Amino acid sequence: MATPLSDTSLSPLKTVAVIGLGTMGTGIAEVLARAGREVIGIDISEAQAAQAVTALEASTARAVRRERLTEQEREDVLSRFRTFTDLAAAADADLVIEVTPESYDIKQQVFRALDDIVRPETILATGTNALSVTRLAADSARPERVLGLHFFNPAPAMKLVEVVSSVLTAPGAVAAVTDLAIELGKEPVAVGDRPGFVADGLLFGYLNQAAAMYEAKYASREDIDAAMKLGCGLPMGPLALLDLIGVDTARTVLEAMYAESHDRLHAPAPILKQLSEAGLTGRKSGRGFYSYEASNSASVVRDALTPLEGAAPAPGRTVRSVGVAGSGTMASGIAEVFAKAGYEVVLAARSEEKAQAAKARIGKSLSRSVDKGRMTAEAAAGTLDRITPAGSYDAFEDVDLALEAVAEDLEIKQQLFATFDKVCKPGAILATTTSSLPVVACARATSRPQDVIGMHFFNPAPAMKLVEVVRTVLTADDVHATVREVCAKIRKHPVDCGDRAGFIVNALLFPYLNNAIKMVQEHYATLDDIDAAMKLGGGYPMGPFELLDVVGLDVSLAIEKVLHREFRDPGLAPAPLLEHLVAAGCLGRKTGRGFREYARR
Repeated sequence: MATPLSDTSLSPLKTVAVIGLGTMGTGIAEVLARAGREVIGIDISEAQAAQAVTALEASTARAVRRERLTEQEREDVLSRFRTFTDLAAAADADLVIEVTPESYDIKQQVFRALDDIVRPETILATGTNALSVTRLAADSARPERVLGLHFFNPAPAMKLVEVVSSVLTAPGAVAAVTDLAIELGKEPVAVGDRPGFVADGLLFGYLNQAAAMYEAKYASREDIDAAMKLGCGLPMGPLALLDLIGVDTARTVLEAMYAESHDRLHAPAPILKQLSEAGLTGRKSGRGFYSYEASNSASVVRDALTPLEGAAPAPGRTVRSVGVAGSGTMASGIAEVFAKAGYEVVLAARSEEKAQAAKARIGKSLSRSVDKGRMTAEAAAGTLDRITPAGSYDAFEDVDLALEAVAEDLEIKQQLFATFDKVCKPGAILATTTSSLPVVACARATSRPQDVIGMHFFNPAPAMKLVEVVRTVLTADDVHATVREVCAKIRKHPVDCGDRAGFIVNALLFPYLNNAIKMVQEHYATLDDIDAAMKLGGGYPMGPFELLDVVGLDVSLAIEKVLHREFRDPGLAPAPLLEHLVAAGCLGRKTGRGFREYARR
């Protein structure tokens, strides 16, 4: 008969067996050994076990060089890690963590064998990120002692640990493992048993959409990755991350998620199957979405898909002066960017007062840059002198590039483009900064749709490096070439994308945000746990609910509706909770309440 768990949570888990000494298993073993635990590493491969020891020796040697460990502490860590090739070595463990391949057959074999090896009070944890913990527990003779313990790669660096309970898991086992995670210096998040849990449940849907976007030849792998790094502040682009995780692993996780959700967003993109079955599984094989120097190398090498560097740009048009239409934050930010780069800028609004106020806002921004030592007072004064405010769009008659940054309303933008068409000289490029509306609809409001293009800047424009360059089917080649050249001159990174809802960033970002709302709506996890999981487990600079409140729930809902209307995918339908909050006037920080409440300024 199994020992009651009421006392288990009070006794420390001093000896831990780690089964499977791949990258993740070795990382977990290192974390445990450095925290003073006796670690029994088990792998059926003697070579893999030896490689784990070598990896730990190298890692601790680096820590000594960086003065994070003393030589004596290093020797103590290494002495606490012993490797074996037989599961029987786990007999004395207080906790067993299996990190074997994502296969029910393999994991069930391990758990059944452990039933006859470990002590009755031993807790058994699976490191799965895709398979059902409940199903694994049900096959064990001690289901109340089985739970999920999901570390993130690289385990020594990543703070998040998801502690996964099944309906069979005893609270004492959860408490004991949660206490251990805290002692390891990790931040545990308690979650229920569903594929992907919190972090991967949100992350893999996003990765899958990025793979589908690439497969559809909508944008290049480099542009997709650059867009998400520069537009969202992510540490890695989605396709590079898929290569790191393993294309085959991602496919397995998505298959498990789709089996439960039947959401098309979780149905693995066909390219994941094609790459997996071809053995192109990412870094570990030396080739996936990118090509690498060798197996398990992080160094990307050129291949047939790598864009040519230093190629002569296509001949474009000359741009010396720029007209910016609008008086809000985005318009003034864009005007500042162009003026800093040496362009003569006409900043036009519906009235002279609004234009002057926008220029004054730029003056304050430049003063802050001077105060922070980012530019001289002379440079700031010169920048401001290059901006001419105007109360009429007639002032755009001589500009080479007219760019609108007015309200995200198609009718307003179309009226403005009709005005550009009348006012601007022949050959002037006409650009919209829309983040969600069809660029071609603006183009059709003119008699020169070949001159119209999208230039989607990100807020705040002076700081954010990304510009999505959006070609319609009517945009002329020289207009596209000129805008890319202009982006380089204003020190922005252009990414090319077609004229469809969301372009790259919003098309990948907002379904992820919507899925986070659905998790809260379904009472699967709390706002705080989801935000913590994505910051700690995914490296996101902000959690989804922090970001939603900053962006504005009304803006987010509008973008969700556009995406749903364009792609007609049921999985993109806005979460009802988002619609309810917007209807109640809870729009985020700007109203003092969104998903969270904020102090009024």
